[in-house]
Amino acid sequence: DLIQRLLDEVGKTDPETSNYDQWRTQGNIPKKRIALDDTPIEKGEWIGSGERPDKRINEEWDAMSWQEKLVFQATGKAIHAIVMAFLMIVSVTTYNFIFVEDVPDYELIDFDQDRARGYAQTLVDLGHPEWGGRMSGTVEEANGAEAIKQNMTEAGMGATVQTFSVPMFEIIAEPTMSICEPGPAPIIGTVDPCGLADIGAEVTSFTHREDFVIQGYSGTMQLGYAQNAELIDLGNGSEDADWASASGAIGMVWGQGDVSGNTDLFLRAQENDLFALILVNMKQNCDELVSGDCVPYFKSVDVSRFDTMPAQIAFVMVSKSVGEILQEQVINGTQRFQIDVRVDNEGNRDVSVTCGVIPGATDDMIIFGAHHDTVYNGPGAIDDTSGTATVIELAQQFGALYDTLGEPEYTMKFCTWGGEEQGLFGSSAWVEANQEELKDHLRLYVNLDMSHVDAERNYGVTLFGNSEEDVQHIANIHWKFTQENEALATKYPADIRLLDSEEMPYNSDHAPFVYEIDPAGNEYGRALVCYGSGSAEYHTYLDTMDRFNEESLAISGIIYGSYARWLAWG
Repeated sequence: DLIQRLLDEVGKTDPETSNYDQWRTQGNIPKKRIALDDTPIEKGEWIGSGERPDKRINEEWDAMSWQEKLVFQATGKAIHAIVMAFLMIVSVTTYNFIFVEDVPDYELIDFDQDRARGYAQTLVDLGHPEWGGRMSGTVEEANGAEAIKQNMTEAGMGATVQTFSVPMFEIIAEPTMSICEPGPAPIIGTVDPCGLADIGAEVTSFTHREDFVIQGYSGTMQLGYAQNAELIDLGNGSEDADWASASGAIGMVWGQGDVSGNTDLFLRAQENDLFALILVNMKQNCDELVSGDCVPYFKSVDVSRFDTMPAQIAFVMVSKSVGEILQEQVINGTQRFQIDVRVDNEGNRDVSVTCGVIPGATDDMIIFGAHHDTVYNGPGAIDDTSGTATVIELAQQFGALYDTLGEPEYTMKFCTWGGEEQGLFGSSAWVEANQEELKDHLRLYVNLDMSHVDAERNYGVTLFGNSEEDVQHIANIHWKFTQENEALATKYPADIRLLDSEEMPYNSDHAPFVYEIDPAGNEYGRALVCYGSGSAEYHTYLDTMDRFNEESLAISGIIYGSYARWLAWG
């Protein structure tokens, strides 16, 4: 039926009219449009259900009848564009393709990318004086929240900073790690191997953040050369590994494709009374940041799975090269190992939530959100200072719209969350505190977590949500965005997806708004999410402003912002 309708329209097409205007005039603009990107957003990180679109597009073509192929060969550009949109939708989304009679006349919002970069730089400058991060529960995170509040106030909004007490660790001192080859035995008397009197000892020190990184909720352990603690190779750290052999020693796990997550590994270390656990990075960012090596990065654990936190077990990740050195020189050699990690992983600490508010005609809410905290070991310029800067810039744009257009239909909130990197603590606590109101009045939550695209490793953006209505509008707005910003849209392709609510990933601050607003668990909240691409520096010391590409923030900022504008003011 669709193909016949398209063929029937051939004679009506005016070649002097653009594809978009012609089909809009005839009332046949597709309900959903997809800008197809054949490349997955990240290697091994395909979003949504179904096969890759390029494979399914080819299968669609091979299965076409001659009548369908004729459309591509015999019709004008307008028909060709619509058929392509149809095929893209069939291939990339899981919902049915239908037409609507009218497409709203969306107004695209402005987005000042240079100003957004300025917001990001200001936040990065507030990071730890040595390590660069704004780790949750620290003075750096609190200062960042206050700076964001000031930005919201300058946008003409009422703004607040709330604090929530959540399970959080605190790094007490700079960690150290080294190995030592004892010097030759003295002719007279004895000396402690690698001690102060061992003048022939050769020490190799490893650099914190570059060679090794503390993992989330590590405990405290100080092991010197005098203890000569044994280092045990536990392979991939599976349940079948001989964890008991590392009791009262240090276990080393090779983090390859089949390795367990940090939570399972730390639990096994606790169950078997290890002194320390070393995870070797063998699978992430390898050869991308440092030639021939895999840079260590920060990951957390799920604290809800621990009855008590392992307060006396150090947990670190090392680079691939350091892991190989430890294997050769300590496990299979004669060198001694030293580690000093001091972390308080018990108790609670305060994390901040900043919100700016534009009051609406109703209590129904549209909320933009991003997390302002970062990992401790780097500035977090992309993760997620980029998303936070986008939210601040959107607050500025909507503050100006409020001055011009007056009261919106919806109450608009622009919030940033602490505690995300350790387990979505800030957003979860805020949702719990406002659960009843959110259940009755949340219209839409928009999450901007690493909505940034690296200028060199550009795989575009993925825009997805769990409401067919919302995703339909986003696809249509993206179409208009393409018409008005062709160069930008071509440079940063968008993969637009509709997911079932239960398919929404539980990996960023949108999750509490989807899954936790109904105490009975019977209803899901609506959310739109943007994933960027190309940030190989993720959770490492190299996530700096050197890779910051403010231009890419405009994609999600304009598209999602324009949808919120349409909802709020029509």
